[in-house]
Amino acid sequence: MKKLLFMAGACFMMASVFAQSEKFTGAMKKNLAALDTAFQNPASLLSVANNFERIATAEKTQWLPYYYAALLQVNYGFGLQDKSQVDAVADKANELISKADSLAPNNSEISCVKSMIASCHMMVDPMQRWQQYGAASNEAMEAAMVQDPTNPRPYLLKGQGLKYTPEQFGGGCATAKVELKTALDKYATFKPAGELYPDWGKDIAQGLFDGCK
Repeated sequence: MKKLLFMAGACFMMASVFAQSEKFTGAMKKNLAALDTAFQNPASLLSVANNFERIATAEKTQWLPYYYAALLQVNYGFGLQDKSQVDAVADKANELISKADSLAPNNSEISCVKSMIASCHMMVDPMQRWQQYGAASNEAMEAAMVQDPTNPRPYLLKGQGLKYTPEQFGGGCATAKVELKTALDKYATFKPAGELYPDWGKDIAQGLFDGCK
């Protein structure tokens, strides 16, 4: 009888875990489907970011919802016209990505978002902030390259940064195209670790590369 009760209890626990996993996957898919629309309508970036943060808060052990919440948050920051608001948005993104990092340390995708957050802080006042935040952005970008050499996104970020850096400071299309071509080559063979994992940026890389022709 005890054995039967144990087996029944184990089956119930497995069913409960499976149901929770299905709920998480469904919520993630729903919000991932909203990503493209959100980027086309920046006002909705925070709304989707908040959805991912709620998923993360409910799950607590999953790094991906924190990652996506931070990614959307920092992209919202890049689009702000009022620079006095940017630091607070970037700080919120940093809070979120730090939680992702605690769950999945030494993660290339997380390092990419760290690089973006540092760049977002820097863009408030590039001349005054380059030394601090430019260095932090490059450090995170290079870490991402080492953590996963197959990941195209750090090369996209590097190429994007170089394209908008003046030639006298080592930027411009000539140097950017090298990194963007590397990103595109890596996108051609890159396979996400799972259906919920990051797979964004190819169209951005292609657009930047084509813009340099």
